[in-house]
Amino acid sequence: MTIATENGIPPRLEGKGTAIFVCFLLGMGSLMSWNSMLTINDYYYKVFPNYHPSRVLTLVYQPFAVVSMLILAYNEARIDTRKRNIAGYILFALSTLGCILLDLATSGKGGVGPYVGLCLLVGAFGIADAHVQGGMVGDLSFMLPEFMQSFFAGLAASGALTSGLRLVTKAAYDKSHNGLRKGAILFLAISTGIEFLCVLLYALYFPKLPIVKYFRSKAASEGSKTVNADLAAAGIHQVDGPVKVEDRLSTKELLFKNWDYFLDLYLIYVLTLSIFPGFLYENTGKHSLGDWYPLVLIATYNVLDLIGRYTPLIKFLCLESRKGLTLSIIARFVFVPAFYFTAKYAREGWMIMLVGLLGLTNGHLTVCVMTAAPKGYKGPEQNALGNLLVLFLLAGIFTGVCLDWLWIIGNGKF
Repeated sequence: MTIATENGIPPRLEGKGTAIFVCFLLGMGSLMSWNSMLTINDYYYKVFPNYHPSRVLTLVYQPFAVVSMLILAYNEARIDTRKRNIAGYILFALSTLGCILLDLATSGKGGVGPYVGLCLLVGAFGIADAHVQGGMVGDLSFMLPEFMQSFFAGLAASGALTSGLRLVTKAAYDKSHNGLRKGAILFLAISTGIEFLCVLLYALYFPKLPIVKYFRSKAASEGSKTVNADLAAAGIHQVDGPVKVEDRLSTKELLFKNWDYFLDLYLIYVLTLSIFPGFLYENTGKHSLGDWYPLVLIATYNVLDLIGRYTPLIKFLCLESRKGLTLSIIARFVFVPAFYFTAKYAREGWMIMLVGLLGLTNGHLTVCVMTAAPKGYKGPEQNALGNLLVLFLLAGIFTGVCLDWLWIIGNGKF
């Protein structure tokens, strides 16, 4: 079916700016709940002081995310992307609301029972992440690179927003009774609202944008079945042109042809999550900033990560060479000794600068890989490739979270 416009603007361009903004909001919703959990870890350290919340909750999150993503990536060609993404955002909203209800039901008390309940809710976050992030990246892979960049900028913006709000709420509630708890509940309430907004945006608004309908129609004409429900929601029930599926590359072929991109994403997040957030909460010692110190470090990382996701828009800064990307990513492992010696010998300013560089390179390299990898393929292949990229990204996060525990071996904190 041909999509016509009334104002003469080519259908593949109409609504581009709006779509970029919606992708940003959907990206923000993909990590808003989880970033809220990370940002209020100072509250959970008070409630569960002996359970290493920043490390344990992250470790709980990742197996659920990776296993769910593995199943979804294997079956991506047969999964309705619309149902997948809507289910993911709804699960995010309900799980975040569950964290509020758990805290209210236990009156902010600690103990094994509430901690297990919190871990189960965090596991639900992981399942939701696999649904949303894999589904959205697969969907955006056959659209414009700017959509992918904006979606990943939204992921980082959720961290920057939560960090900024956390600093504000800490200042506002610092001297009040149960200030940490009030700030934590406020955070979770804001996250719940944003997740429900994402449900409405994706279900009712995003599919009807002309530029989105254009690219989904194009993907359907190339044999993609995952977009049918979204096209139907936009009022498009058939697509003109032949459907060609016989020459689609298999998942195995995509893996072999793009192994370096998958390795790149894996290594980016192995390094980042081996340091962030556990090391920043537990291994930087005590300083003049007191309990503000880890919050400042987390905020610095999140803000620079967000900036780094926009720097590839500057053409001469965007790395497109496959070898150049891999070498740059391997070079980041110099951060490991740098963080060790900075925490041991240097003052706060050096650590803040180092954390900023970690965030900046994480954001920049992630967008470079995610926008370069899907080029040159047809719609069904790009969707499959997007799912595989997220699978390796989550696998890198899981590995990094496990390696993060090595920082506390022998320091008496187990």
